[in-house]
Amino acid sequence: MQDLRISERIVTRIASVSGTGGSLLAPRKAVRNFWFDTLAFAIVVAFLMYVAWGMMEMSAPIGVLKQTPISLDISNLPEYAMRTTLRMLIAVLASLLFTLLYATAAAKSRKAGQIMIPILDVLQSVPVLGYISFTLTGFIALFPGSMLGVECAAIFAIFTSQAWNMTFSLYQSLKSVPGEMDEAANMFRLSGWQKFWKMELPFAMPGLVWNTMISMSGGWFFVVASEAITVGNQKITLPGIGSYIALAIEQRDLGAIGWAIATMTVVILLYDQLLFRPLVAWSDKFRYEMTASQEAPYSWVRNLFIKSRYARKLFAPVAWLAGKAMRLPFARPAVAPRSISVKEARIIDTLWYVLLTLAGLVAVWQVISFLNTSVTWQELGHVMLLALVTLLRVMVLIALASLVWVPLGVYIGFRPRYAQIVQPLAQFLAAFPANLFFPVAVMLISHYGLTPNIWLSPLMILGTQWYILFNVIAAASAFPNDLREVSRNLHVRGWLLWKRIILPGIFPYYLTGALNASGGAWNASIVSEVVSWGDVRYEAIGLGAYIANMTQRGDFAHTVLGVGVMALTVVLFNRFFWRPLYIMSAKKLRFD
Repeated sequence: MQDLRISERIVTRIASVSGTGGSLLAPRKAVRNFWFDTLAFAIVVAFLMYVAWGMMEMSAPIGVLKQTPISLDISNLPEYAMRTTLRMLIAVLASLLFTLLYATAAAKSRKAGQIMIPILDVLQSVPVLGYISFTLTGFIALFPGSMLGVECAAIFAIFTSQAWNMTFSLYQSLKSVPGEMDEAANMFRLSGWQKFWKMELPFAMPGLVWNTMISMSGGWFFVVASEAITVGNQKITLPGIGSYIALAIEQRDLGAIGWAIATMTVVILLYDQLLFRPLVAWSDKFRYEMTASQEAPYSWVRNLFIKSRYARKLFAPVAWLAGKAMRLPFARPAVAPRSISVKEARIIDTLWYVLLTLAGLVAVWQVISFLNTSVTWQELGHVMLLALVTLLRVMVLIALASLVWVPLGVYIGFRPRYAQIVQPLAQFLAAFPANLFFPVAVMLISHYGLTPNIWLSPLMILGTQWYILFNVIAAASAFPNDLREVSRNLHVRGWLLWKRIILPGIFPYYLTGALNASGGAWNASIVSEVVSWGDVRYEAIGLGAYIANMTQRGDFAHTVLGVGVMALTVVLFNRFFWRPLYIMSAKKLRFD
């Protein structure tokens, strides 16, 4: 009898190991899988219902805005938060699509890049509020009588605050792809399409994910302006956190501002956990290294969907189709293309530069005609001096922010456990509307008798310094673990470690962050060089204050002059300062 019981135990243990049944652990595993499936299913259904509800609200008649004006009642904040978040998610998806198309075209074609990158510099330098005035009428005309036109204008404004940073990030990564990856692609005879999806985009993915996070956060800075739109004498206010904050500032309701900040904190934590932390954990597998990192980013949402059987079955067809699409042999020549001789290449380059020169001469002629008819040359000289003053502010602020955030970003990025803690905090700080600090700045300057030309300057960098931090964290997170192990084995420490390994390794990413922080500071100068609270107003000398004053007066000609000089200054500064650094990093600071 005892032998029979022993035999039953052995059979039960074998069955439990083989999965055929009889194990006491099987019911527990089944219950655990059931909860995984249920929670994953609930997340997917809730997201789909959220999108459907948001689309229905966006397409409502425009008269609904008059029937339900913005209220500071805190019970409306959940709905406002969902409306604002949906606009930002749509904008970030549009920014991602734009990034994939624009950055790839600029990186793959030298001649296209010579035009597209300066255009991107100009687009980045144009104030976000300027896009609304040019596009609002067109969007309303596309959807007459519907809120969808105004919603599209608001989404486009948020898009302009997100897309340029993501585009520069992908462009920098594509220009820094290691040479050995190109050799491997040629060895396996991959087409351009296959090479992009299987090698180049995965190499750029860690940096792109981090820059998408900072772009999402940076969009919060312009939410206040994008949700309160003026059309002639009519003011259209869309339901959202931005319009809630604008009304609270107008009524000086500090309690309502506090509730708005608390709501923003909850929203940021939610989409950090549900969206960005899974993306960071997923993109970690694309790190370019020979040995695995000891600490990998963790995401409970990603693990949930991995363990859920229904989620795997639901997304399996999508993954299969995506894999098939990535393997399509597009752009693979049947025969080797004929090589172009040196003489032919010189002729093509000469014709290309002649076309660019002619286009530049036409633009200069248009500018001269504008100056002769609308403004004076003395005014132009004055505005250019103001541009130099603002340029000096931007350079000093970028240098100070770099001294602070580069060491901290490297420290955090080398420790994924800290990165997971700092990530939502940095997103919240980046998303915090900097214009809420303006009353504080006014009161401090008034109380202590400070100089506005100096103490208004930090307001320019409050919302853009996080580009540097996020890019440095992304660089340190994607830093090859091989180099760190080699430096430890060779006992490379101190300044030598930073000079020879760390700074060269993070420099391409840092350039992207510094460039976008610089462009954001120029954009923010329009609202930070002139601040007011009630009847108290302070103004700093600079191009941003000039544009703000001319816009307030309704002087269109001088406003165009200020915006044009700002765009020209940013383009020249990028061309003769940032661009050479980009070229140097692409040639000399690659993990080859």
